[in-house]
Amino acid sequence: YSDCHDADLVVVTAGTAQKPGETRLDLVNRNIKIMKGIVDEVMASGFDGIFLIASNPVDILTYATWKFSGLPKERVIGSGTSLDTARFRMSIADYLKVDARNVHGYILGEHGDTEFPAWSHTTVGGLPITEWISEDEQGAMDTIFVSVRDAAYEIINKKGATFYGVA
Repeated sequence: YSDCHDADLVVVTAGTAQKPGETRLDLVNRNIKIMKGIVDEVMASGFDGIFLIASNPVDILTYATWKFSGLPKERVIGSGTSLDTARFRMSIADYLKVDARNVHGYILGEHGDTEFPAWSHTTVGGLPITEWISEDEQGAMDTIFVSVRDAAYEIINKKGATFYGVA
């Protein structure tokens, strides 16, 4: 950890792997202990940079890192729902057969089972998504969201762990 003393950024991806049937919240007790150990060691090195947290449950561990580190809140960042948002945009683009760079929409809330899409702010080519889909296609949009929300479970079932999901 001594190499962290002059680092501008420390990215933390450590934690216990989520097993089939577990939720991200089931990891809290195990991963908070791991996170505390890492943060204590990094801070003991004299680190004064930014933490980027990508371990699950990411929102809780980001908050814990902020508390453990004593750093200002703007220097502890979590990946949050950024991966979910990317999957969401790509899935909509695939469905509508448009370039994903033209899809703007966000997954909000806590990363995991309680996240939700901001449909009212989702646009494609600058137009509300409702201009692109008929009422009959609303079910497809719901299916897209569920597949985005549950992507981690599919990855765990096929690969055994979610660290393959970011790739």
